[in-house]
Amino acid sequence: MRTAPLKDVLAALARPGGAPEMYAYCAGEFARRPGVADTLAHNLTCPAEVLRPVIGHLSVTAIQDLFEDLDRLSTSPTLVADLIASAAINAEQRLMLQELQRQEPEPAEAFFKAAELAEPDQAKRETLLQKIAKMRVVDRVQLAVKGGRGERLLLVRDTCRVVQRAVLQSPLLSEQEVEAFASMATLTDETLRLIAANRKFRKNYAIVRALMFNPKTPLEVTLSMLPHLKPLDLKFLAGSKNIAETLRTSAMRLKRQRSAEPK
Repeated sequence: MRTAPLKDVLAALARPGGAPEMYAYCAGEFARRPGVADTLAHNLTCPAEVLRPVIGHLSVTAIQDLFEDLDRLSTSPTLVADLIASAAINAEQRLMLQELQRQEPEPAEAFFKAAELAEPDQAKRETLLQKIAKMRVVDRVQLAVKGGRGERLLLVRDTCRVVQRAVLQSPLLSEQEVEAFASMATLTDETLRLIAANRKFRKNYAIVRALMFNPKTPLEVTLSMLPHLKPLDLKFLAGSKNIAETLRTSAMRLKRQRSAEPK
């Protein structure tokens, strides 16, 4: 494979289900060749551990894609450690990875209020709290991605941002759940911002509406989505006393502009 044309190497690396030994060989021998590092990172069947030798050659886009797959990233503590030590990531990404490295579990008290909403049955709630209170951050990330609805409802309020992000990356997450999240004033600004930044979620008008009427949604987010509101919702928003004055004023102005437009 050492003498193979680059296009053939990239094609082989892009195919899912390749032998881990092949990925590891190319990562060690061809890391500097254009596109090799990014192709390995984009191939979800390439073990995360294999990416360690190519960290310094990853593009900004490829690194961001790694953070969009926390399930994969959280399976390799050594890759996380190497990323933290590298100059390839930004300050925000480094903080997230440092959260992943935390070994101490969260005290059960941190989840009490969220657990009451996530699981009405007291016995099941106590079991869930006991389970989560023993988990490290990487374990809660795995649970956020692969767990059930009640666990996601609880973990989206986790104090660790990386766990909150993992909830939104879960392939089991429904848009009805996201709509419920978008209406919660108890979520962090960052979580609401992540929901708004997701193209799939923003195609769902119910999610957009929930974000618009949530007083916790960052102002720059609501102002950017304001033109997409339907007339009746725009009317309600313009009369709402629960949102920022800047947003309410902007809603009133847009409502007047639409009324003045020729039919």
